[in-house]
Amino acid sequence: MTLPIQIIPTCGRNNCGSRCLLYAHVQNGKILKMTTDTSSGTDTEPPLTACVRGLNYHKTYLGNDRLRTPLKRIGERGEGKFVPITWEEAIDWLTREWIRIRDTWGPSSRYVNYSWGISALMRPNGLAKRLLALDGGFLDYYGSYSTGCTSYTTPYLYGTNNTGNSMYDLENSSAILLWGHNPQETGFDHMMYFLKKARKKGIPIFCIDPRRSDTVRVLDAEWIPIRPASDAALMDAMAYVIITEKRYDEDFIHRCCIGFTADTMPQNANPQDNYFSYILGEQDHIPKTPVWAEAITGVSADTIIRLARIYASGESTANVSRSSATTSTVKSIDSSATASAVKSVDSRAAKSISKPAAALIPGYGMQRHANGEQAVRGAIALACLTGNVGRSGGWAAGPGYCPTHAQPSMLHVENPVKSSISFFTWTDAVDHGSEMTFKDGVKGADKLDSSIKMILNLGGNSLINQHSDINRTAAILKDTSKCEFIVCSDLFMTSSARFADLLLPSISLLEMDNITTPWETGNFIGFNNKIVEPLHEGRFEYDWLKEVARNLNLYEAFTEGHETTEDWLRHLYARLQTEEPELPSYENLKKFGVYRYKNTPKTIAFAKQRQDIEKYPFPTPSGKVEIYSSRLAAEQNPAIPPIPGYVPASEGFGSPLQKTWPLQLIGWHTKRRCHSIHDNNREMDRLDPQTLRMHPRDAVSRGIKNGDTVLIFNSRGQIQMPVQLTEDIIPGCVAISQGAWYTPDKNGTDLRGSINVLTSLTPTPLAKSNPQHTNLVEVQPLSSAMPT
Repeated sequence: MTLPIQIIPTCGRNNCGSRCLLYAHVQNGKILKMTTDTSSGTDTEPPLTACVRGLNYHKTYLGNDRLRTPLKRIGERGEGKFVPITWEEAIDWLTREWIRIRDTWGPSSRYVNYSWGISALMRPNGLAKRLLALDGGFLDYYGSYSTGCTSYTTPYLYGTNNTGNSMYDLENSSAILLWGHNPQETGFDHMMYFLKKARKKGIPIFCIDPRRSDTVRVLDAEWIPIRPASDAALMDAMAYVIITEKRYDEDFIHRCCIGFTADTMPQNANPQDNYFSYILGEQDHIPKTPVWAEAITGVSADTIIRLARIYASGESTANVSRSSATTSTVKSIDSSATASAVKSVDSRAAKSISKPAAALIPGYGMQRHANGEQAVRGAIALACLTGNVGRSGGWAAGPGYCPTHAQPSMLHVENPVKSSISFFTWTDAVDHGSEMTFKDGVKGADKLDSSIKMILNLGGNSLINQHSDINRTAAILKDTSKCEFIVCSDLFMTSSARFADLLLPSISLLEMDNITTPWETGNFIGFNNKIVEPLHEGRFEYDWLKEVARNLNLYEAFTEGHETTEDWLRHLYARLQTEEPELPSYENLKKFGVYRYKNTPKTIAFAKQRQDIEKYPFPTPSGKVEIYSSRLAAEQNPAIPPIPGYVPASEGFGSPLQKTWPLQLIGWHTKRRCHSIHDNNREMDRLDPQTLRMHPRDAVSRGIKNGDTVLIFNSRGQIQMPVQLTEDIIPGCVAISQGAWYTPDKNGTDLRGSINVLTSLTPTPLAKSNPQHTNLVEVQPLSSAMPT
């Protein structure tokens, strides 16, 4: 019997940031197709329109490659050899190992790996942490692969990460600088909706990026190609122009900031160690001129001057044309760090600026570098220097978080273990965790009590695929004397799942209810409706964690009377309604798939501080923006000086390593995947084939032609893949889209194009974050001799 077609709403819950509204067209228990929100949006709210990823959820998730039953490893860890076992056997084994490792090595030997495959209220890793906390605790982590440097570093300057304005305020900008930002492909809270509206109004948009991205094309933006990891040098040179031409906002930097000038330095610091002095080269005798920056960044001096003037003064591109900075102008500016220029700065000749505000919006790509903290600080310094903070049309840089409504959350259980590590240094904690101290980024304790002996990797691919230096990571994990037990729960035999001792089949967003929320901004809440029954023997993690809890005599404490996921969803939603009484009933949210809040007020980050710094201080020790950081000065780390400034990256442009590995390699977030999700859906390769992107100039000297199969290699590993020659990347730089599933041949050469074969495990100096866009490599045709 053929039943009528049902249209069931649901909402995206993966970590792309867009949270699209989807409609599943279902007949006889099968999804025929997915459609999406086709509304036109409003002045303040975008339509929640899905991209090709969301419209392909059913093809990605419901295929024949799903895990069907619990699996137990029988071969070498990572070899991918398993035998089926029952759920009862799996839970009994997991419980025994859970207890043995706790009692042998202590609670802090247990670790829940970073994972955002499920970005919704009921999250597997959060549920696992809840149970571990009830059972004595676990080693936790801080930070994230997405925002490791910016979320850690920004509070040193502002005291908070809530630095964004309401996105619809972008229509009030005089110019928009997207720095390492590609929202057309990443989704990023539907930012493109507002950028398109701004562009339609004639607001100029600039994209500073080593790649000419889809964002550049769609917005008809001006592409400013830049060498990877040189962002802070460009920022320094822009500051030089702004300072020497007296385009800075004197009122804001003297009233609201510490460290710009000698008379705004903290009492415990040398007055000469101020930001202006650094930019003008008074201490190191290197003025940070546009010509100086051109040699580092590859951005021409005249472009730097023009960009600085547009950003600082709100001048239109009509007034500051692309060719307006002549050779004589460049020479004049480059020679302006004279005694008279310094004197003019010290005498505060620049008055409080009344001008249209401009927005410098850093993407997360520019801070995933070995010196990523410095780019974060440099962008904030520019925003403050120009007075674009706390103003409509401006942007305060930093991560740009802009919370407007309360979000639902799981009930908190305090973790008895107080020590934590950076999300990125877990491989060190497996390899030699008992030797790690505060110098290695350990928080909450002077050192770790134990190395990691058990890993729960639930709903994520960061165990192998999304972590740096895959070969080194794999070698650490293969040694079962180090980490003794690894549990993975997933939908597929991913690169990470192959390293499990116990592999458990989970279910997708189409097979269960959940609640999802906006990523960083957005005024709605979404519901993930169950569309089809769970496939095979798949279970949501809560259902088997309950059984482990029962074996640990923690069932009542873990569930608190909530037997099902739906019980928890209803309870947690009711708690949210006490904070947000405007919300509809649970049944209506489920029925419509989304609720949009009404009349959400505009947010301008730090508007109150700008208006009255005495009444509304910044949440920093000084109450002001700390351009000079006494806390960083006390660390005496040359890689993190107390003021923002360019610090060369270990594998950046000009490194001695370029004699062996001459090309800089970066990654990007492709439109055909959400991180590593959808890579098993090879139909989507048509959107963006997995190829190495290379400039023709670099190909000629290597005898490489478009479409050739090439080897990309360095001391960490090698990848074999096709090459695509394009002028959409700066010469001297090559790029591979991140997220392809690691697929080695018998010699260890990756054949799919997983960039993390070539990335470094050395963390950044302050945040101990991921430097995954800072890599030096060489490329040669496959027909050439194999590298050694």
